[in-house]
Amino acid sequence: MTAFRSGSFDSRLLGRVTGELDFRGRSPGGAWRRLDWRLLAVVVALCVLGVLLVWSATQPRLLVDGGDPQTYLKRQALNVLVGLAVMVAVGLADHGTLRTWTPLAYLGSCLALAAVLTPLGKTVNGAQSWLAVGGLEAQPSELAKPVLVLTLATLLGERPGGDRRPRGVQLGLALAAAAVPLGLIMLQPDLGTAAIIVVTVFGMLLVAGVRWRWLLLLVGAGLAAAVAAWFLGLLKPHQVARLLTFADPMADPQGAGYNAAQALVTVGSGGAFGRGLFQGDQTAGRFVPEQHTDFVFTVAGEELGFAGSALILVLLWLVLWRALRIASQAVSPYGTLAAAGIACWLGAQTFINVGMVIGLAPIVGVPLPFVSYGGSSVVACLAAAGVLTSIHRQTPRRL
Repeated sequence: MTAFRSGSFDSRLLGRVTGELDFRGRSPGGAWRRLDWRLLAVVVALCVLGVLLVWSATQPRLLVDGGDPQTYLKRQALNVLVGLAVMVAVGLADHGTLRTWTPLAYLGSCLALAAVLTPLGKTVNGAQSWLAVGGLEAQPSELAKPVLVLTLATLLGERPGGDRRPRGVQLGLALAAAAVPLGLIMLQPDLGTAAIIVVTVFGMLLVAGVRWRWLLLLVGAGLAAAVAAWFLGLLKPHQVARLLTFADPMADPQGAGYNAAQALVTVGSGGAFGRGLFQGDQTAGRFVPEQHTDFVFTVAGEELGFAGSALILVLLWLVLWRALRIASQAVSPYGTLAAAGIACWLGAQTFINVGMVIGLAPIVGVPLPFVSYGGSSVVACLAAAGVLTSIHRQTPRRL
């Protein structure tokens, strides 16, 4: 990343200081003009597509049950509006404000993850990953993702004495900070979210300039832990079944392999241009479980076809490209690490979600960023877009 190039960091740091002084002297209207409108347009388009797909996936069931067919349409629209408000608020904040609130957010996130393991937690699909308080439900592991990215960016982004690499103490603190939420998520257990966090942490360590021998040591330790979990029987039966089904999806098409088999059939039934929104037979027949959340991409495959599915993937790719672009142009290690961490997180989550639908990854239950139903996921992803906007807004030159 350009922010770490030898001999250029001091000048970039000077540019950051002058850029921030220039920004602070601007009128409030100037702050709005410097929002990353290209990124915002893409994430809004994804959210709109998500609202329509969630509506299409849930309407048939509600009609049969005699409920309001627009229930999930209204709920997801509200989720998006709340997320957009969070995105704008975060996007208008500067680095100092984000870093000031990060420790408190990290503490709150860890406490929420711990509370999930108490009687307040709710088990869904074999994982006690939801927190139910009164009539409200939230998935703290989703909100922990942007918080962890900002925490690691804060810890690894310090460069005392002009060091190009984080010091040993910084690396130790960063790994400890990541281990707490990761351990709590593994206790739920939520292997999909844990895998996303591992990829995100590894990517941020790589961008931070951690030496390869430490990275290889961490990879080796992770593989050893995975092997030990398998042979010691630490995985739950449904998790073992999902992994075996991934190896042979048709071995048990009416049992453990049902979701994978039906997902492939549903995606493939759409052809090039799909059957049309609200016209999917597989979707109307409710053959795919959790189709409005983890398997929402099957709705796109059937009703929008290859063209519509490709459009969603292109929009998600544009978000990742924009995040990497912002990371490469950030004027401080903190900005570079935060933007790169968001790219790693969203990229890993997109690959796992789409991969489990088309048979390239085991079914682990993670939402498609910006598209799947759920307030926690939508708010977390839009908050990440707000962080990217904040970094972009404080860059002296236009990206």
